[in-house]
Amino acid sequence: MRTGGQILVDALRLHGVDTVFCVPGESYLGALDALYDARDSIRVITCRHESGATYAAEAYGKLTGKPGIAFVTRGPGACNACIGVHTALQDSSPMILFVGQVPREFKGREAFQEVDFPAMFGPLAKWATEVDDPARLPEFTARAFATAAGGRPGPVVISLPEDMLVEEVEVADVSVSEYAASEPREDDLARLRDLLSGATKPLVIFGGGSWNAEAVSDLEAFCEANSLPAVASFRTQDIFNNDHPNFIGELGYNTNPKLAQRVKDADLILAIGARLGETATMGYTLVKAPKPDQTLIHVYPDHSELGRVFQADLPIASNLGSFLSQARRHVQVDSSAWMSWLEDGRSDFDVWTVPGEYPGLLNLAEAFVQLRDILPDDAIITTDAGNFAGWTSRFFRFRKFRTLLGPANGSMGYGMPAALAAKAARPDLPVVCYAGDGGIMMTGNELATAVQHDLPIVLMIANNGMFGTIRMHEEREYPGREIATELRNPDFVAWAEAFGAQGERVTTTEEFGPAVERALAAGRPAVIEIMVDQELISSNITLSELQKRARGG
Repeated sequence: MRTGGQILVDALRLHGVDTVFCVPGESYLGALDALYDARDSIRVITCRHESGATYAAEAYGKLTGKPGIAFVTRGPGACNACIGVHTALQDSSPMILFVGQVPREFKGREAFQEVDFPAMFGPLAKWATEVDDPARLPEFTARAFATAAGGRPGPVVISLPEDMLVEEVEVADVSVSEYAASEPREDDLARLRDLLSGATKPLVIFGGGSWNAEAVSDLEAFCEANSLPAVASFRTQDIFNNDHPNFIGELGYNTNPKLAQRVKDADLILAIGARLGETATMGYTLVKAPKPDQTLIHVYPDHSELGRVFQADLPIASNLGSFLSQARRHVQVDSSAWMSWLEDGRSDFDVWTVPGEYPGLLNLAEAFVQLRDILPDDAIITTDAGNFAGWTSRFFRFRKFRTLLGPANGSMGYGMPAALAAKAARPDLPVVCYAGDGGIMMTGNELATAVQHDLPIVLMIANNGMFGTIRMHEEREYPGREIATELRNPDFVAWAEAFGAQGERVTTTEEFGPAVERALAAGRPAVIEIMVDQELISSNITLSELQKRARGG
C-alpha cells in the first residue's frame, strides 16, 4: 500500500526525473512528503515564485530533451505558473506541471483557491487533466511523459486533488513508454531530391524542438554536402555552429535586412523543425501564408502542424533525427548552380557581425565579441525578451548545441530561472544570464534561489533605465509621445550583495571583459550591472536615428 504522493514520486523516479522545481503549497503536501523520502535521487529546488519554477522547468526540458518537472499549488500558484506553460507551448519544450487541487469532496463549491484546471490550462497545454483516483497515477504519469516528449514537444498539466495524494491504494508501477518515431517515406526523399535539383536559390530554415546532438550533426553534414545556406529561426542559433561556412544568420527581431531579402529571393525553402511563425517570417511577409512564393518543403515531427498555416509543396511528417539521418545518406544533388548564392549569404553574415561604432562609453557589440572569446564553446547563455538580447544574437557566436536558452514566445523574466535550470542540469559548465533591467525585476528574486541552492551563475543586467523594446515601438508609431517606459532602478550592485552574490558595475567597454572573468571565477552567483546608453536602443538603429526616421528626416 502506498499513498498517491508516493505512487507519483515513484513514477517520477521510474521515468528518470532527477530535478524538480517548485514553490511549496499545502495542496500537495502528500507529494512533498514523498519527495522527502526520494531526496537522495531527486533534487528539489525551491523557487521564489511560480513563474520562476515553471520557467526553470521549461528550460530544463529544452536543455535536456526530457520533460522538466514543476510543482505549484492551487489557485494563485497555478495562475502564476501559466507563463511557463505558455513558453513551453510556443517554444516546443517538454514539460510537466503538477498542480495541487482542493479535496475531491469540495469540488464545484468554489472552495478556497479552487479552479477548474483542465479548463484553465486546456488552450495552453498539449494535455491538461485531473487525477481523481490514486490507482491511476502510474497510467497518467506515463501518458504525461509520452505526450510531453512525443511529436511536437510541449507542456502537460496534471491537477492533483489534495486528498487523493494521501489516500492509500495498492497498484503496480507502469514501465517507461517508448517514444514512437515517425520516418520519411522513400517517395518523400525522392521528391525532395527532385525539387532540390531544380532550385537555383535554396535555403534551409531550421528551428523548433525535438533536436538532439546527432540530428544537429546530420543537419550540418547534409547542408555541407549540398552547399545549402542554413538559417536559424528565432532563438535557435545553437542548433548550427555559427562559425560553419553554411550558416548565414537568424530570422527574428534583429534580422539582417540582407538576410530578410535573401529569404524573399529564395526559390526553395526547406524548413526543418521550424513552424515558420510570425517572428521568423516577419509577419508572414518573408514566407507568405497560406501559399508561399517559394517552393516549400516542410519537415515537422507532428502531422497536425503541416498544412495548418502553410500549404507546402512537399509536407513531410517525420521525426527530425530520422529525416536528417536518411537525407544525409540518400539526398545529394549537384549544387554548382547555387555556390555563389551560399558564399554571398555567408559574406553578408560576416559583415553583419563585425562591431561598428556606437554612442556612449560601452560598445555592446565589442563586449559580446569579448564574451565569445572569454567563454568556452560549451558555456550556456540564457536571455530574456527585449531589444537588449539582439546584441547577443548578432555579435555572439554559438558553436555548440544547446548553449542558448531564450524564450521564443518573447517572455520577459525568463533568463534568470532558465539560468538556474541550466546550472542545475550542467553544473560543470559556465552559465551566463543576460537580462534587461525590466525583465530582471520580474524574476530577479530567483537570485535568492541561486544563492540558497549553490548555483553559481553569472547574471549580466543591461541597465538603460527603460523598457527599450516598447520605447522603440512608441518612437516609431507615435514619435515624441513616450509614456510608461521609463524605469527607476535599484542599485543592482547593492541588490546583488544583499542576496549574498558578488556584484560590480561596468561603464566602459574596457571594463567588461575583466568583470566577466572575475564573475566566472567567483565560485558563487555574481551580478554585473552594465550601464547602457539609451541611444543603444537596438543593435540595428540608435534612438536618435529612430526618432529622425519616424519624423520623416
